[in-house]
This record gives sequence, structure tokens and C-alpha cells, in this order.
Amino acid sequence: MSVQTVQTTAQPTLAEQAPVLLSKIAGYVAHRTVVIGLRAGLLRTVAGSPGISADELSDRLGLDPFYVSVWCRSAFASGILARRGDGGDGFELEPHLGTLLLDTSSPAYVGDVFLVCDAPEMFGRFEENLATGRRMWWDDTTPDWINGVAGAGTPFYTRLIPAGLAHVPGLAERLSTGCRVVDTACGSGVGLVRLASTYPNCTVVGVDGDRHSVEVARERVRAAGLEDRVRLVCSPLEDMVLDEPAGLVINNISMHECRDADVVTRNVAATLEPGGWFVISDFPFPDSDAGLRTPPGQVMCGIQFFEAQIDDQLVPRSTYDELLARHGFANLGSVQLTPMHALTYGQVPPAGSGG
Repeated sequence: MSVQTVQTTAQPTLAEQAPVLLSKIAGYVAHRTVVIGLRAGLLRTVAGSPGISADELSDRLGLDPFYVSVWCRSAFASGILARRGDGGDGFELEPHLGTLLLDTSSPAYVGDVFLVCDAPEMFGRFEENLATGRRMWWDDTTPDWINGVAGAGTPFYTRLIPAGLAHVPGLAERLSTGCRVVDTACGSGVGLVRLASTYPNCTVVGVDGDRHSVEVARERVRAAGLEDRVRLVCSPLEDMVLDEPAGLVINNISMHECRDADVVTRNVAATLEPGGWFVISDFPFPDSDAGLRTPPGQVMCGIQFFEAQIDDQLVPRSTYDELLARHGFANLGSVQLTPMHALTYGQVPPAGSGG
């Protein structure tokens, strides 16, 4: 009679688990240190003056020297600052952190993500309403929140236009020739300006249901001198009806927020000309436990705290394959631009294709 050996995975000991939990507290300290550094101008000043000492930094910004020395030590401990100078009393940013935390034009920029995570709309309001589950909508948030989300979303547009859209077969040529482009849930207009500037032969329409965002977008478009090629419409996407067909409709990090994604997708299909494209640019929420345990998965779980308050959640990328197929889109495809940014696209069947 054979004896089966059952393999068991040993449970971690308390001594092994304690450092894991301690690292979570350390991560919170690093996050708060970055937020303080961004808001007080500490990080930008260090970036502009490599080798600056804590005393020089406090003098430059008119801040308390003792407090600034405490911040510098924490920023060094968290891997944000590096020591520089013979005496080791000078500081500079660690490599590439200036780009990541300060350069809003970079596709890798994450500075505003730190600020958004620190805003009361993210976790504070969630905790306050944990018992009631009270929901809100964008017009219940503060202008600071709207601006922060716009900043955090800017790199998504930077990656999307033009490099991301170039992954869609045939689309770059259509945009070069010129067509009507609709940016749904256009927010504060960052994408509208980028679209109109990148594709000078195209006209652009921005649609958003939040009046404050539309007014901010209108001013941004005006400041860029693009009023003649960009039009704004204030309307929920579920009610969107446009007067002329479009060659491209995009939705950038907002499709998961639609009250009725099927109605919105049907409206998009009705807006597109035969052969027109719908490109959904969004967070690819993990569809496995292993994915949830990765740093991108953990960050996206954090985003879900805000999303829950507006009664939605991020969804796995494959959800959009099913959505587009359900509404007759053809030539479906997808591409992952970063671990937290993926595109899903489809095309209205061209005239005479039998689709």
C-alpha cells in the first residue's frame, strides 16, 4: 500500500510577518514625505539646486530650518533624496525622480497621483460614509480635486496621443488626413488641446457632463488659441447626440464611470461614420489574485475607494472586448501601454462590408 505525501506550504512566522507590515507603514511615511515636498516646493527647489543643504533649502523657501531638516532626513530615508557634497550635508533628487514627480509633460509623470491619494475625496470621505454608503458625483467634489485628477490623468493623454493611437491599425493615417474627433468625458480639456495640436487637419469635440470641467476646458482651449477647431458640449454621455459623424471617438480613463456603458457605447456607435474607431483608454484592473498583489494592482485597489463613492469600479480590460463586440464593433484589438494603462479599440464596420 503506497503512502501519499501531501505538500503543505509553511505559514509565515510572526517574526517574518512583522517586517512586511512595517514596510506598509514605511510606505505611508514615504507618501506623506513626497506630498509635503510637492506642496511646499521642497522637491522642485532641490531639483533646481542639486547639492543644496537643509539650511539653504529652508532659507530659500522661508521655512523653519529644523522642520526642513526633518523632512530632508525622511526624504533621504525614503529614497527620494540622495546625499551630495564633501560633507554629505547637501541633497539632490535620486535619478529620474525629477521626471517622475515634477515633469508634467512626461508620460511617466506621477506627481499628481500622490496629491490625489492625499485628498479627502479619496479615503477620508469613504471612511466618513462607511456606515451609510452615501454616494456622490463629480459636482460634489472640490475644484482642487478636479484639478488634481486632471493632473493625474494628463500622462494618460500623453501616452495616448499620438503614440498610443498609432497602435490602432489605419488610424494614424486617418488622423493625418483629417476627420472629426470626439473626446468623451473630456474633463478639463487636456486631451482636447493635445488632440487639436497633434492633428492639425482634424476638428475636435469635447463632451462632458460636469459643467465646471467644461468651463475649465473652454478656458484651456481659449488659452491655446484653438477655439476655431475645438467645440465643447456639456452632456452626460448617456444622452450624447452629436450633429455630425466622427472618424474617431476616444474615452480616456472614464469608461468605467459610465452609468450605463451599453447606452454610451450605442451612442458612440451612432456617432461614428462607417469605418470609424472607438478607442477606450483605461486602467486594466487585475482579473486575478496574483495581479491584485502587485504594486500596480494595489494602487488600482486604492483608486477603487474613490470610484466606489461615485458608484462604480475599475474593470478588467477584457470587459471592454465584450462591450464592443456586443454592439457590433469589428476589428477589435488591445495594447498595454504600462502596467496601469491599456487601450481597447474597435471599428464600426465600413460601408458595404456586410457588418
